[in-house]
Amino acid sequence: MNTTDRVLVYGATGHTGRFVVDELQRRGLVPVLAGRSAERLAGVPARHAHLDRRAVRTDDPDGLRRAVAGVGAVVNCAGPFLHTGLPLAHAAVASGAHYLDVTAEQPAVQALYRELDGPARAAGVAVVPALAFYGGLADLLVTAALDGGSRADEVEVAIGLDRWWPTAGTRVTGERNTATRLVVRAGELAELESPAPSGTWRYPPPLGEQAVVQLPFSEVVTIDRHLDVGELRSYLNTAPLDDLHDPAIPAPAATDESGRSAQQFVVDVVVRRGADTRRTWATGRDIYAVTAPIVVEGAVRLLDGRYGGPGAAAPGEAFDATDVLAALERDAGALVVRSAQAWSRSSISR
Repeated sequence: MNTTDRVLVYGATGHTGRFVVDELQRRGLVPVLAGRSAERLAGVPARHAHLDRRAVRTDDPDGLRRAVAGVGAVVNCAGPFLHTGLPLAHAAVASGAHYLDVTAEQPAVQALYRELDGPARAAGVAVVPALAFYGGLADLLVTAALDGGSRADEVEVAIGLDRWWPTAGTRVTGERNTATRLVVRAGELAELESPAPSGTWRYPPPLGEQAVVQLPFSEVVTIDRHLDVGELRSYLNTAPLDDLHDPAIPAPAATDESGRSAQQFVVDVVVRRGADTRRTWATGRDIYAVTAPIVVEGAVRLLDGRYGGPGAAAPGEAFDATDVLAALERDAGALVVRSAQAWSRSSISR
């Protein structure tokens, strides 16, 4: 086990990266700030000015290896992850460090699973992509709903936002992520239908009934990695998509001392196995801010040995999902998680 408390954060000067750096410090770990721009690293907030800073591009493999030397884990917050994930993960694994990222991009997760599982096992470290609001949170909720089981006939994931103030990184990734999105159909990864199915979903409070469209993120690939699911569909309510596509919508603005915006979210998962249907959901504020406690909880567990072993893994495969969710709920109000047996099916046209 790597015993260092140093964690390199690539993309540390970005919106999500700053939350991750703050959370690492709050948890007693030592962030090492890294990114492509020496100028941006020189201008970090005063509270981060004492931290080690390393400027390096992801197309510089020798520089990356030097940058990750001496750290126990690498947290990649710099998208598009299809470009940054493999170089950083290769450098981390070669140096004996764990790798985590916060990607919502399905192809980026697939590439890491395909190329890093063997090297990570040989190096005795873990590679855990998509440990974030998009991807990891739904994976953890579905895993917890199965309560130790590994098979479901049907899984539906409904992500709901009351609004979306997208960061510049989100906009760039969205523009470049043109790959066909995947769902699980008849137990296999399959391309999303075109046009995407749409309808309404009855979210728990505070959202209520919303128009939704099938828009799968990285949770489809992570769930398929470790669970046997017959049908997996993932939805997003349509109102925040209008915000995402409107160039006049500003970036998130801080509304409290932690820097969180006023955005509210619900991640609602419904798992059916035979006659048993279970619903589990998480609510909270600010999809970027909440990513920090999620990915840092993973980093803490990788460094202290509370994970399932080396190799490339999904969040619910690498960690005890129920315990992680309980920790996030206890921790400064990061999430509120609830479950129910009964569920009134929403109206989705297929």
